[in-house]
Amino acid sequence: MNKYNIIIIILIIILCGGIFAVYNQFIFNNENGNIIPAQASNGTTRELIANSSDDPGSVEVIKNVGNPNGEKIAYVVGVHPLERETHETLVKLLPKTENLNYSYDIYIINVTKDVGHYGDGSSDNSLGRQNGQNLAYKYVYPKVVNGSYKAAVDVHSNIGAYPFKTFVFSPINGGNGEKYASDVASKCENISYYSPESTTSGPFLTEPLNQNGVPAFYFEEYSFADQSVKDMHMKELIKAVDSLKFN
Repeated sequence: MNKYNIIIIILIIILCGGIFAVYNQFIFNNENGNIIPAQASNGTTRELIANSSDDPGSVEVIKNVGNPNGEKIAYVVGVHPLERETHETLVKLLPKTENLNYSYDIYIINVTKDVGHYGDGSSDNSLGRQNGQNLAYKYVYPKVVNGSYKAAVDVHSNIGAYPFKTFVFSPINGGNGEKYASDVASKCENISYYSPESTTSGPFLTEPLNQNGVPAFYFEEYSFADQSVKDMHMKELIKAVDSLKFN
């Protein structure tokens, strides 16, 4: 075997090792409940906001999705880690949506401690949910409230215990958060406006945002809907939010 062939073999081994390492990292992230972010492209950037060993997870943001010259809107996913399929649906679809009017930042919370799973008997005050809420208040809330955003949308899902399965609402009545949520519902065939009596995550994100100048509302999807249905509903939400008129 000549020297040239040896070099080629070494390069092939190095390349295969790199592919294997990337694949393993992808599987590790997915199996540990992390939301796999879309690849930054077309002028978007991806930034790690928090990744301290003292925290029960990490926070990152995909910035400048859509029209870089448009008004800014924030989406937040991952506050409640068990609802990740709906979170992943937004992260998958929003960056692929063309001809957006506004500029979007997607804040991604990845809870890594006490995530739990559906059916484990956890209450609304389970450690995983609380960990996500704490990360939202510690890292996402300051970024959004000081980020010149026209609105914020906190994406969640539910197990179907409400009168409506797919809906939007604001936890603060009478403000622009409620108005924008109502406007979104009026533009969507499959998304209603319904306000539950209480929320566990409200005090950690949507309530203080509304109280401090950033209109914020929830989007709730049915956790057990087929993925094709989740995709359809999310596209409706994205289109309706992108057609909002701000005061």
